[in-house]
Amino acid sequence: MSLPPRHLELDRRRGLSVEWMDGHRSFYPVDFLRRMSPSAEMKQLREEMQRNPLTVLPQGFASSGALTAEKAELVGNYAVRLTFSDGHSTGIYSWDYLREIDPGEKGSGTGAP
Repeated sequence: MSLPPRHLELDRRRGLSVEWMDGHRSFYPVDFLRRMSPSAEMKQLREEMQRNPLTVLPQGFASSGALTAEKAELVGNYAVRLTFSDGHSTGIYSWDYLREIDPGEKGSGTGAP
């Protein structure tokens, strides 16, 4: 289980910067965080898109760069919940999950569209 980050900083337009206790720094763009939401809805959509690359995205799914992260709330000592401008707020990003999907790490679990 990952330790909580040393520092979190949310730039609503750009993304989430994380400084980890081990000194590693991660940056997660807003659209990446939205696509990689750990919510059941998004997990199901990612699985469907892996099976069928022509999957039609749900109406209102923001992919145009107009998407912003409206707020970030700590969830206990283990996660952060993000609310996006398209209304999505059901994903709780645990510290372990954020380390797993770190876009700057080679071999991270980012096999999503």
